[in-house]
Amino acid sequence: MSHGLDPKLIRAQAQAIKIPIIQRKLTWDTYEREFKKAVLEIKQAGVKGVVFGDVDLQEHKDWVDRVCKELGIEAIEPLWGADPEQLLTEFMNEGFEAIVVRAKADIFGEEWLGLEIDENFVKELRKLKNKSNFHILGEAGKYHTFVTNGPLFKRRIRILEADKFLKDGYWSLDIAKWEID
Repeated sequence: MSHGLDPKLIRAQAQAIKIPIIQRKLTWDTYEREFKKAVLEIKQAGVKGVVFGDVDLQEHKDWVDRVCKELGIEAIEPLWGADPEQLLTEFMNEGFEAIVVRAKADIFGEEWLGLEIDENFVKELRKLKNKSNFHILGEAGKYHTFVTNGPLFKRRIRILEADKFLKDGYWSLDIAKWEID
């Protein structure tokens, strides 16, 4: 929900990686309840743990740990405590491709939308970070990305058409058309 992406695009990502996906229609008020239902569903299918991408947002890790403990499933946090800049470098070096799809308007301008995560992006991010202190990986919702290709992908997602808009203090990229190569 925080990324503001069409659920069909998330399904396309799962299709490109060739992994199953469970999606639920929900609101922030129903998030925990629906999350628990989905986790119980995969637990019944034999899944023993859930992987999360938290780096150092303690509030979210506490929530993850609590909810997974309540459900009797392992919370796996492989990135927890790692150096944020090193993670960004490793992400690029491993061959992942991603673009910015949402950014906090009081830090980022509209021009950040659609930018590829590459060396130039990191340079610009460092410059901006010197002016406005924020987490370089966008933790706490400062910016969000969408991965279009990488080592896990069997096929690439190509963005063909997108519009930019400002809403509720965030610049967002409305991806209207894409294809899976």
